[in-house]
Amino acid sequence: MAVHAHPDDEASGGGILATYADQDVRVVVVTCTNGEFGDAPGGIKPGQDGHEPQTVARLRLAELDESARILQVSALETLGYHDSGMLEWEYKDRPDAFWNVPLDTVAGRIGELIDKYRPQVLVTYDDAGAYQHPDHVHASRAAQAAAAATGIPAKVYLSTMKSSNWRKIWDALREAGEEVPSWDNDSPEARERAERALESETRITTTVDIRPVLERKRAALFAHGSQINDSWFSKIPAEIAEQAFGYEYFIRITDKTGTPLPEEDLFAGLRTGA
Repeated sequence: MAVHAHPDDEASGGGILATYADQDVRVVVVTCTNGEFGDAPGGIKPGQDGHEPQTVARLRLAELDESARILQVSALETLGYHDSGMLEWEYKDRPDAFWNVPLDTVAGRIGELIDKYRPQVLVTYDDAGAYQHPDHVHASRAAQAAAAATGIPAKVYLSTMKSSNWRKIWDALREAGEEVPSWDNDSPEARERAERALESETRITTTVDIRPVLERKRAALFAHGSQINDSWFSKIPAEIAEQAFGYEYFIRITDKTGTPLPEEDLFAGLRTGA
């Protein structure tokens, strides 16, 4: 079971979904929000003329369905909470924003799904990682709380990414003349992100080779065309994409199997005969 914040987040971590689906593992995706504050067609941002949140939500949920089909997800569950917007946006202060829903409430709903599907492995974000989107942090903390409360998952992982891989992406895009997020400048915010990224990297316990399904992961990402087709992400050179995204990285925080670290398989210690 992978717990995500928005439609399209599942595709960013789609390598493990496709990999384990190909191994006949039942793969469940839980998406907490409808993504109302994503871009409208044409790159129209929230608050701009032509951005209608409910229309955006319907489009993004349809894209989520297509992404799940490409990745061969067994079951897709949407919790239907309202997107909170980015950390610096005022939208996150709305009372109906996902970020403001009590943690126990969200954890309870995720716990019901854990009871329903009985996942051996649960994956969510590193809530202490570099990307501090309020919905990602809230989804992660709720998923971790649900896993702990139910006691059902034998292994719980937080997804992360090596900062060196991000550097490869930024450098390649800049060489190609593209404008990319200024996440590596000398501002206090950038320094904090860098510190978080490096700290997360030191905690990596598990690396999964997803290169055999990388094209499906890419196809799932592009199923979310409203969010990605005109973005810098779509312009990453193929060779850099394989270097940066051909492996997915995780921090194991719960293990009932006694499997030694490091690992190359989220299901190490759980397979029949292992």
